Amino acid sequence: MTQAPRSGSGRNTPRGGGKGPKPGGKPARQPGAAGGQGRGGQHSSGQGRGGKPAPGAERGGKPAFGSERGGKPAPGQRRDGAGRPGSAAGSGKAGQGKAGQGKAGQGKARPGKPSTGRKPGAKAQPAGPRPFGRERFGQNLGPVRNRPRPQRAEGGQAGGSTEGLHDPNGVRLQKVLAQAGVASRRVCEDMIAAGRVEVDGAVVTELGVRVDPATAVIHVDGIRIQTDETLVYYVFNKPKGVVSTMEDPEGRPCISDFLKKNKDQRLFHVGRLDQATEGLLLLTNDGELANRLTHPSYEVPKTYLVQVRGPMAQGVGAQMRDGIELEDGVSRVDSFRLVDSTPGHVLVEVVLHSGKNRIVRRMFDAVGHPVERLVRTQVGPIRLGDQRQGSIRALGRTESGHLLALVGM
Repeated sequence: MTQAPRSGSGRNTPRGGGKGPKPGGKPARQPGAAGGQGRGGQHSSGQGRGGKPAPGAERGGKPAFGSERGGKPAPGQRRDGAGRPGSAAGSGKAGQGKAGQGKAGQGKARPGKPSTGRKPGAKAQPAGPRPFGRERFGQNLGPVRNRPRPQRAEGGQAGGSTEGLHDPNGVRLQKVLAQAGVASRRVCEDMIAAGRVEVDGAVVTELGVRVDPATAVIHVDGIRIQTDETLVYYVFNKPKGVVSTMEDPEGRPCISDFLKKNKDQRLFHVGRLDQATEGLLLLTNDGELANRLTHPSYEVPKTYLVQVRGPMAQGVGAQMRDGIELEDGVSRVDSFRLVDSTPGHVLVEVVLHSGKNRIVRRMFDAVGHPVERLVRTQVGPIRLGDQRQGSIRALGRTESGHLLALVGM
């Protein structure tokens, strides 16, 4: 079956080389006329029968789909603005190709700097491959921002100086980085030359520096590189009803009941969650890290999702940010955000750095909204994500490096 002839096709022209119209027929299309000429009169490009706009053409003079703003030519239109006789882009007089946007060739690009794709004030990402780019588990947290600087070793100086850092009996720095899984040795050399590597607080740009992996404090893009392979870091998604202890004399469910491969390994739980609270609990055998994460001076932020009875009166968030007087002093949240509201229930996200016992429950009790359910979703840069409840996963090297850098290690 043959298709119906379309407007502007050669099937509407008479046979015989276009010498003239047949008796009683319609006149042939003239060169330079609008390419969308149909029945019942002449139309501009993109119009159908009876003067109605065809599908895809915008009404009210708006540019049709596919036409660009700022003077860019539409498909089929030459860049110099000259219309082709009989082209779909031309309308009216030949050579003035209007495509739904003013006169062709008059749209000029706005002056200014080219877009960089970053928000104003955002810091540029370090050039080159990211550390631990080949790691297949853990979360990619990017470079560390605004970390507390560790104390420099004696003789360590900033600005690329290696005075006091070079250990003649040590291992080349790029080899130490490669063995720690940062990247290949060649890529590690590029990171050093680019000034992305610090040793004991000093930026190192020389490739011949040797360090002692057991004592050197190394950072790449602010991420602490852990060279001690005996130290482990885990995230436990604690279910409700489990006590935050390795062993419970009363026989209640505890953390050790969920440890399978690491039952013989001595681990510390970083902080505590009460029996009714769910969520993220860090486990490690790094005692120094556990002490720093729980010490008030480091102010490690912790994020909670809190479900309470609703509706919640306006001003509760401001009251909790300003501070609430409790029996052990004034406590406040760092941020308060309403996540969801359903009939009779309200879900709130709060962030605070206080480590006081049952601090979240006591604060919501003080404002008249007792907690129905409480889940900790984040500690510092470590997020719970979609980890299954009751499961334990190992932190990736990027995550553990961020965690160490957060407390100045």
